[in-house]
Amino acid sequence: MSSLLGRTRSAFCPPRALRHFSPIQTAELCHIMTSKPLRVLSRRALLAYIGAAFFARGALSDSGRAPKYHPLIGALRWDAWYTPGSTPTEAVRRSLAPEKYHWRLPFFAKLNSEQEPTFPTLTQAELDLEIQQAIYAGLDYWAFVAYPKDDPMSAALLRYLDSQKKQQLKFCLFTEVNRWGTQGKPTPLIDEHIELMKRPEYVKVSGERPLYYLGFIDRNDVVSRWGGAEGLKTQINDFRTECTKSGVGNPYIVLAGSSSQIEFWSSLGGDAIGAYTISDPRGTGDYDSLTRIVEQRWRSMTRYHLPVVPTVVTGWDRRPRVERPVPWERGQHAGAGINYFFESPRSDQIAAQLDMAIKFTNEQPDQLRAPALLIYAWNENDEGGWLVPTLPCNSERIDALHRMLALQPGASTSPGCKIMQQ
Repeated sequence: MSSLLGRTRSAFCPPRALRHFSPIQTAELCHIMTSKPLRVLSRRALLAYIGAAFFARGALSDSGRAPKYHPLIGALRWDAWYTPGSTPTEAVRRSLAPEKYHWRLPFFAKLNSEQEPTFPTLTQAELDLEIQQAIYAGLDYWAFVAYPKDDPMSAALLRYLDSQKKQQLKFCLFTEVNRWGTQGKPTPLIDEHIELMKRPEYVKVSGERPLYYLGFIDRNDVVSRWGGAEGLKTQINDFRTECTKSGVGNPYIVLAGSSSQIEFWSSLGGDAIGAYTISDPRGTGDYDSLTRIVEQRWRSMTRYHLPVVPTVVTGWDRRPRVERPVPWERGQHAGAGINYFFESPRSDQIAAQLDMAIKFTNEQPDQLRAPALLIYAWNENDEGGWLVPTLPCNSERIDALHRMLALQPGASTSPGCKIMQQ
């Protein structure tokens, strides 16, 4: 330990050395380690602080004897909110227009003189604030739902890539498989994704492998686009080959689709399996009822003998979209299924489900332990799943995660919701 204490300050704060800590814990630990000459810290003080960090994030087993494994904690981003006049932004504005749904509006929304919601064009300052909010919550990464770079839905990803704060919060992609194209005719999106994997802030897991979610896999689509399972398997293998040739390595691919077809899509050659979200399309009840469905799904997926990336569901209540259907959900008729929803959770219930997901991951055998988990979602507000603070500045959900994941809850100040224009 004496030789460790003699190292330079920068040696104490490499991200890989602190990979078991949340971003906020890492920042706090690095601050303490670099705020005074290292020789001032005794061996006992150093060990005590690191030990406290592990305890704070549940890093020891219930018996206190063996270290626990900590998956990276990420949240999905579905970014329909940022390009006024575009089809997705107008659709979500309309779905949340009734006053009874205004409590769901993201903090950056505005209400005009007629109390109708509007969404301003995304600025760099606004996205930077969202990064700070996610770091405060204890997230390790965002999983951006992937679209072509010139699509309105990519506005937030482009702002993220331009941010000076992005190194503190990594990113990866969750791609709808149909956006890969067809057999023999892959889309340019694949090359765009390989280029994004080269960026230092892209999430790496399991030996520096880029984390990549490939979801919404449907058997009928696979047959029509790739001629069946073997065609898509070939496409996935070709993707791996191109990634390796480009120097980013073999991606860690998490496959996802409907639970009714899991036998099909789990066999397509992924490294792990997961879900975009988990619910019961005809379910109803309180949030505890939803949590039971979620946990049961995690456990049922283990029978396929692949690592399971558990999805934490922060809510499921699509009534805004049921009342005012969005154009991309062609099968949704106004009012159909209005009674199928789950009650909105308390913030501590969301934190409890996240804790369950971490424990679930730790229960798995080493060879079947997923390197990450996923939260649905950062900003699926009109579907009922979000962490982002809501209007005017209800930050209860990120506050709850902060209390659970932070090394010293309360030591870091909430970033709030005020957008500091640059």
